[in-house]
Amino acid sequence: MRIGIFSDVHANLEALEVVINALRGKRCDYFVCLGDVVGYGAQPNECCDLIREVANATILGNHDAAVCGRMDYSYYRAPARQALDWHSRILSKENLAWLRGLPYTHSIEDVGFSHGSPAHTEDFEYIFATDQVRELSVRLKDFKAVQFIGHSHLCKCFSYDATSAHEVLHTRFRCDPERYYVITAGSVGQPRDYDSRACFGTYDTETRQFEYGRMAYDVESAARKIFEADLAVAFGKRLFLGV
Repeated sequence: MRIGIFSDVHANLEALEVVINALRGKRCDYFVCLGDVVGYGAQPNECCDLIREVANATILGNHDAAVCGRMDYSYYRAPARQALDWHSRILSKENLAWLRGLPYTHSIEDVGFSHGSPAHTEDFEYIFATDQVRELSVRLKDFKAVQFIGHSHLCKCFSYDATSAHEVLHTRFRCDPERYYVITAGSVGQPRDYDSRACFGTYDTETRQFEYGRMAYDVESAARKIFEADLAVAFGKRLFLGV
């Protein structure tokens, strides 16, 4: 099975449409969204509608949880809170109900999916470094052999076992069946690795091959919609820089 994996769309329809078309072109059999469909961007309903139509599984992200009343976001920075407040007002009843029903995890065979660290899925913890991955090594039996996460908006991959952990510095690689992996899928709608192109990944369950994909999209159009909406201007400007 070839799985198309994408995350952190953040209401950026232009980027999402390009990624979906790219995954279709790669003949993916199964589509998984790792959460944060909403937040920051100008088209939350359109992105929810498209993901509901295309994705075989969608995971709850922290912005999704916030906008539908499943978590407190009073401690978020003011612009992020403002965006979530606006999204909660304009989202359709159907899309809010869908977000309320999203799971924290999903799995297929030996492949797991969550928005943040699989160790504490409801806390939406980031994984940035090998020290955080080493914490997983003491609980190997609790995790799938290959775990896909989002949340950080970065392209970070780690391999680990009971005694070691290291970062995988490749955009295309085969997962060793003797080791465990945590693979961050990057961001569709708001990359933060200084590459403005939309990011996604594909994974083949038979060959255990993973590969990142990047696609250029109409950043100017996505940013203009943010500038014209009741959203912080910075959310549009950062799309041009990939930060």
